[in-house]
Amino acid sequence: MEPPTSSRLNSRKRRKDVSGPNGATELDGIPPKMSRRSLGLREPAPFSDEVEMDYSKPYIRVTYEEAMRGTPLDRPVRVYADGIFDLFHSGHARALMQAKNLFPNTYLIVGVCSDELTHNFKGFTVMNENERYDAVQHCRYVDEVVRNAPWTLTPEFLAEHRIDFVAHDDIPYSSAGSDDVYKHIKEAGMFAPTQRTEGISTSDIITRIVRDYDVYARRNLQRGYTAKELNVSFINEKKYHLQERVDKVKKRVKDVEEKSKEFVQKVEEKSIDLIQKWEEKSREFIGNFLEMFGPEGALKHMLKEGKGRMLQAISPKQSPSSSPTHDRSPSPSFRWPFSTKTPPSSPANRSRNESAVTYDISEDEED
Repeated sequence: MEPPTSSRLNSRKRRKDVSGPNGATELDGIPPKMSRRSLGLREPAPFSDEVEMDYSKPYIRVTYEEAMRGTPLDRPVRVYADGIFDLFHSGHARALMQAKNLFPNTYLIVGVCSDELTHNFKGFTVMNENERYDAVQHCRYVDEVVRNAPWTLTPEFLAEHRIDFVAHDDIPYSSAGSDDVYKHIKEAGMFAPTQRTEGISTSDIITRIVRDYDVYARRNLQRGYTAKELNVSFINEKKYHLQERVDKVKKRVKDVEEKSKEFVQKVEEKSIDLIQKWEEKSREFIGNFLEMFGPEGALKHMLKEGKGRMLQAISPKQSPSSSPTHDRSPSPSFRWPFSTKTPPSSPANRSRNESAVTYDISEDEED
């Protein structure tokens, strides 16, 4: 009987809106932080022909319920997952991670098809079989790698590797004249479905390279690859070099434009700042000018006050007539300095001056 798809498997669907470090989500069953001791392995997974298998014990599969409850440490649930694994990417790694976490105690065996089978049934690969074997070996979720895995799983292959369950996404995989190569596995109750990672696949990566072929050809020419290694003609090689130069010129022009825009923006900001400061200073200057020279300014009050003081100094107030009079002492006589003679005078007044040697100047005459 085919095991039902549990809520645990369904919960492994990726959610793009909530993601943690390296694209992992809480629903993937990975805690956000793990102890340093459990991170990674020190050696790649071994190949199946390098692992000793005890065939003395009979091959007895565990049921889905037993596997979910947990098996003894010396009897892990042996889960098998196969594929091409060309251009090994995060979608492959996530599928293997789900297969590893199907049951509490899981031993994951991964089968990788050879170049011959892949080219016959699926198409040409970017990586050869040895590169693909090596890539799967270094995935942390893999316990064992089967080289030259069969395209269709036979009962003999399942018994040889003591496989309990086969993990793969639930989408029918039509190939080798069959609508679904896992149909007999599903009917035997040995199929454990996983979820595909949307947005990433080997075909998607190849499509990007083909679509942007010129960009990647120019990229590798820059890095020292020859036109012969890239299968690029002489004319295309020169065209790529010319395009590269044109792109560099465009980049320089763009950089200059961006810098000029930044400069203009800074000048505008400074000019606006200067204008604002000038306006503030001009308002302050006008206010101070009006306070000093306006109709009611300080200068007017100062002039009025100065004018009053000048008038008071020029024409002081007369003393009142009713004030008592005081006898004044006679004014001191005034003599010309440095001389005992009388001051010179006109002939008409000489007779008068001769009679008076000194001159008396009173205070009334001074006033």
